[in-house]
This record gives sequence, C-alpha cells and structure tokens, in this order.
Amino acid sequence: MNREQYLLVCLAEECAEVAQRVSKALRFGLDEIQPGQKLTNSQRITQELNDLAAVAEMLIADKSIDGLQRGAVDAKKAKVKAFMAYSVQCGTLTPESK
Repeated sequence: MNREQYLLVCLAEECAEVAQRVSKALRFGLDEIQPGQKLTNSQRITQELNDLAAVAEMLIADKSIDGLQRGAVDAKKAKVKAFMAYSVQCGTLTPESK
C-alpha cells in the first residue's frame, strides 16, 4: 500500500465515523452525552468532521484529489434546500424556520 492508498482508506474510515456519530445523534439527540464520554453528540460530530477535513487536506496537498470548489458547494446547498422544500410539500418533513 502506498501513501495515497493509505490516506484514501483513512478518508473512508473518517466518513464512516461521521455517519456513525450522526446516527447516534439522530437516535439520542445532539445534546446527549454518551455514558463514559465528556462531549455531546454535536461536539463529537464536529470532531469527526475535523478528522475528515484533515485527511482530505492531506490528499489535496498531495494532489491526489482536487480541493473544494465553492461553486459546487453552493450548488449542492441549493439542491438540498430545494429537496427540503419538496419534502415539506410531500409531508415527510416538518416545516421549520431554518
């Protein structure tokens, strides 16, 4: 295994850890502190996102992957908002002020 492959495995693991922590937050709430832990699920999600960003930055620095593209990020945000509005129309999402 070379450095690039190693970092790609780390990136996949970090993605899985973000997903796992988000699942816990959905089940128990963002403010819940798991027994034996000091941080809330919200804080632990932030930690996992930081870990993910760190590995992504290493891959970007090595030129293995491209960096974030502001236009693509903004386009994704718009798409998510549009689908949220559609979900409200379908009755599967409760309308909120956010």
